[in-house]
Amino acid sequence: MACGLLGIELFGVGLRGMAMMESSQLTYTRRDWLRAAAALASVHALSPPGFARQAATAANPPLVGFDVRAEVAHQQLDPEFCWFHPRVAALPGYGRDGQPAVVMTLLKHLVADDHYSGLYFMRTDDLGATWVGPTEIPELAWRSGGDGITIAVADVTPGWHAPSARMLAIGAKILYTATGNFTSLEQLPRSYETSYATYDPQANSWSTWRELEVPETDGKFRRVGCGCSQWLVQSDGTLLVPVAFQPELGGDYQATILHCAFDGRTMQYLRHGDELALVGGRGFAEPSLVSFRGRYYLTLRNDARGYVTVGDDGLHFEPVRPWTFDDGEDLGSYNTQAHWLAHGEGLFLTYTRRGADNDHIPRNRAPLFMAQVDPERLQVIRATEKVVLPERGVMLGNFGAAAVTSGEAWVTDAEFISRLVDPLAGTRPHPRGADGTVWLGRVTWQ
Repeated sequence: MACGLLGIELFGVGLRGMAMMESSQLTYTRRDWLRAAAALASVHALSPPGFARQAATAANPPLVGFDVRAEVAHQQLDPEFCWFHPRVAALPGYGRDGQPAVVMTLLKHLVADDHYSGLYFMRTDDLGATWVGPTEIPELAWRSGGDGITIAVADVTPGWHAPSARMLAIGAKILYTATGNFTSLEQLPRSYETSYATYDPQANSWSTWRELEVPETDGKFRRVGCGCSQWLVQSDGTLLVPVAFQPELGGDYQATILHCAFDGRTMQYLRHGDELALVGGRGFAEPSLVSFRGRYYLTLRNDARGYVTVGDDGLHFEPVRPWTFDDGEDLGSYNTQAHWLAHGEGLFLTYTRRGADNDHIPRNRAPLFMAQVDPERLQVIRATEKVVLPERGVMLGNFGAAAVTSGEAWVTDAEFISRLVDPLAGTRPHPRGADGTVWLGRVTWQ
């Protein structure tokens, strides 16, 4: 058995080493996938019968081949900001020749910690060959909260709502002082709220931000926001919206799913699901939800490690467990978000982690990986891991992952090249290559 496990591990190290080449064109072919299959087959042949049975079980689900290529959607160096939170939504039929248009929402990370501008967007009608923008959205700019307070909405994730033919952008309201500080205002009522806006692709027009009204039972939802979270549209047009909430000011966050109605203009709270809690590491944050083959999978951020759980209705879940590889080793993703991609034949996770010769990167937030998930064991299949976006000397910020066509998905992120961590950032590229790129990681299914 030890020989078989060593064979898998050595092959995984070799493939990951190849994947970490510093290049803006990271491409993996069908030949790579066949090599992976051959390596796994050789492990079966060399291992004792008991291990072969275990490996055969672990081979389920069937592996889904995919290629990745990193492309530049936008590049800009500026000492006053870097682009942040790029996430996309496909608008079916609104692009060229019947293809979807794709809208990318993003904003500026200013010099202070977690200090964000109003919302901007980019649009492509030819599946990323050309882009228009970034364009500022006046309706979604900063607002005044009085007494020197600025209101912004960050952590935005867009998505298509087919019943209303609207793109819905959901994020979290945050308050700033004149210097960009937000922690001193957290005690104020409604200082953190789930906020949303809509985009009409036919008219090319945006609504203003609105706040989702939620019950404040026992003050539980005094601070509740959908930050950096993948949310779902149900077959009846209702929404399942993951949120983090803080029952006690200064305490750990908990996560839950809000079931909401949406008529194309207004979101309405209907009910919420299990309240998932963890003591320490600030609790749970940035939950992301996906549906795969009739079940609902939820990934959660914690300071110490990432967590995962599954349920049958999108509201109620099994006990959470830490993310691991399929050999039982901790995934190594911590204090940051992870997101899903669902293919008809397989479930995938996008994430960052330790152990990739990346200890020089804060929180090991580069490179960005993708791998298939075993939906029964809730483990990441190590042999399928590939680099989607490269490490070029700086961490990657908060990212997005979304299907664009039936054969293609995009993973989007931006290089955090900021004076917050480097006084000269924005005046010249990093020696390892970072130059303020907004990345499009194009995933194509084989």
